[in-house]
Amino acid sequence: MVWGTAGRAAAGGSGRPVGQGTVGQGVVDQGAVGQGAVDVEVARLQRELIALRRDLHRHPEMPGQEQRTAGVVARALRAAGLTVATGVGGHGVVGVLRGARRGRTVAYRADMDAVPPKDIVGGGPAAAHVCGHDLHTAVAVGVARVLARLRRQLSGTVVFLFQPAEETLSGARALIDAGVLERTGTVEIHALHCGPFPVGTFAVTPGYGLPGQDKAEVTLSGPDAPDAARRLAAEIGALATVAPPQTPADIERLLADAQTPHGPLARFVAVRARAQEAGVSVSYRCWPQERYREVRADIRRLALACAGAGVSFPAEPFPAMVCPERDARMLAQHLRRTVGRGAVTELHAAFPPFSGEDFARYLDRVPGTYTFLGVRAPHAPVTAGYPHYPDFAPDERAVGLGVRAMAGWIAERAHRAAGLPDGSGH
Repeated sequence: MVWGTAGRAAAGGSGRPVGQGTVGQGVVDQGAVGQGAVDVEVARLQRELIALRRDLHRHPEMPGQEQRTAGVVARALRAAGLTVATGVGGHGVVGVLRGARRGRTVAYRADMDAVPPKDIVGGGPAAAHVCGHDLHTAVAVGVARVLARLRRQLSGTVVFLFQPAEETLSGARALIDAGVLERTGTVEIHALHCGPFPVGTFAVTPGYGLPGQDKAEVTLSGPDAPDAARRLAAEIGALATVAPPQTPADIERLLADAQTPHGPLARFVAVRARAQEAGVSVSYRCWPQERYREVRADIRRLALACAGAGVSFPAEPFPAMVCPERDARMLAQHLRRTVGRGAVTELHAAFPPFSGEDFARYLDRVPGTYTFLGVRAPHAPVTAGYPHYPDFAPDERAVGLGVRAMAGWIAERAHRAAGLPDGSGH
């Protein structure tokens, strides 16, 4: 995730039927992978997956430079029996697992790159895994290994996308341009991301997600251009309705606001305007994404009030990530059944408002879910679970919890619903 610089696990696997079907539809069928079988495999693999996460953490790689990470992932997937392609869209790895039964083709995405030094809050000496991508990768490898062990009960096909260059918002487009969705026949896609929620908690995002981003460049002329740039930067900055957090208390307030229906983050504008020698550079995010037209008009009005000013915008803003409401609510129901009702919370805002995600590119093409995996250890400061902070330190129990939740969910989504068309071509 590109972040701005600013529960209890209940026993599952009773063997009772669970809802299956295409996105938005569910039927009962006895043929799906049981949660109990998933739990047995997760328990067997958990130590290995934590060791994998630690290995990746010790070897962070910049966006677009994920060669070692990709090699580790590819070897793990091949050892599990998946069909693997490497070098996809850069250092992307695509693993395909075909179940023994007919079903749908569902994708699961994990990002692999580390955070560049300039994007660590306060700056850093080197790239570091302070966004949780090492944990995301370990979870995805775990899901692949668990479902491969249960292949005889697995319906459909699962496509694992290990994506490079998420921090630069370029990796998703590279994989899509390489044709991964069309060539695999993917009909939906899912992902987890570390979040500052208590470990064992899952935060679903029905109808929300993360904002996109727009930019503007204002040019000024004349001898008073530097002074005019400073004044204009302040005026454009005043369009913001929310400010980046400066203290842990600010982050806690943002978390509370994001979980409040119709709260202060239901609509927002977050602006960064920097005065240059002869102009202003602007980057901003807003929600809902339809507001970009309105904010562009405000920036243009303020800029053109300066004599001789010019203003330019990109052709289109980077898209917001909007999670389909029905899919997220279906996932919430699955999680309440398998990890416990108290382990699921719902976000009522795009969170955090200063961040973006190129998972938006996938959701523009196929439906799916994007869910926050709580990684904050008991009594740890909120910054230990808030990505891009230098003291980011996720509770490693989240690895097994994430695998447990997502392996069951992905198996459920890939299962072919009785009486419905087979969307996998398998």
